[in-house]
Amino acid sequence: MLLPDLLAVFGVRRRDYQTVPVIAAALKDAGLATVPSFTLCGLKAALLVVAEETVETPAAADGTDEEDLLPGTLPQHSFKIGDIPSARDGLASVPSSASLTQATHIMRTKGYSQLPVIDGMSDLCGVVTWSSVAARYETGMTPTLANALVKDSLPVAEVHQELFTHLPAVTEHGYLLVRSNSGRFTGIVTAADITARFEDTALPFFLVGEIEFRLRKCLGSRLDPDVIRQVQNGRRPETQSGDIADLMFGQYVTLLKEDPDSPALRARADANWQALGWVGVDRTQFVHDLDRVRMIRNKIAHFDNEPLGPRLLSDLREFLGLLKQIG
Repeated sequence: MLLPDLLAVFGVRRRDYQTVPVIAAALKDAGLATVPSFTLCGLKAALLVVAEETVETPAAADGTDEEDLLPGTLPQHSFKIGDIPSARDGLASVPSSASLTQATHIMRTKGYSQLPVIDGMSDLCGVVTWSSVAARYETGMTPTLANALVKDSLPVAEVHQELFTHLPAVTEHGYLLVRSNSGRFTGIVTAADITARFEDTALPFFLVGEIEFRLRKCLGSRLDPDVIRQVQNGRRPETQSGDIADLMFGQYVTLLKEDPDSPALRARADANWQALGWVGVDRTQFVHDLDRVRMIRNKIAHFDNEPLGPRLLSDLREFLGLLKQIG
């Protein structure tokens, strides 16, 4: 079974924060799981549906199942040209019957460095650029739309193709014309678009990565390996290393959280908090924020969803700023 087939069984087309918990709960109720996990696999991955007990997963410290990501987990799907919003947002163009003045007016008004000349929806005649217009003046010619067109080696790609294989073309030309499988042009990707998308996609990983690095540094220097082993009660003894680097993010929370339903865990976590010696840091708020970072981290790596919004990025930045002050 392919991933899209599994999603279709539940009447959905995407994995997101709403659909994944529903599918996971339905599989769990039926005593089933997928290999690889449907939450992490690529969009075209082949899934094997198996009995849940045959799949080894780490358990939380209090003995309950917890969905968490192993250290270093990253999304397992390729980055497509269509993942850049401007690749699908439409494309300004002029037909070959237009004048050069009409083309340059659009370029000047919209701040474009280039403008494609397209007849109909898919007949690409060429691209006019400020450089190609200037070249006509340099040779003493009166520039027109026809003689200012760049026609050779135009950078064109389709929405379903991988972005990284086309980066050299963007570097060389400064843009990439994008069309759908039908041949209709749907957008244009520039170096600025890629930079903005890279920030949206990569920044959360760097923020979470630095948060986890600083957590390991803070906790690992103050908590004994035996304390760390207490939250590593997984199914396999070899997972109980006592090494802070082997903890999942949810286990950081377990080390410190106040748990009124479990006196043993509460006493252990109380001692851990005291060992940190963070005078002036509110424990309840810190653990709440830490758990929020855990959920954001899982959202980033589990789902091929829209980029994080400003609110979640702000949460990550604020928590990182706190760690920098106390660590």
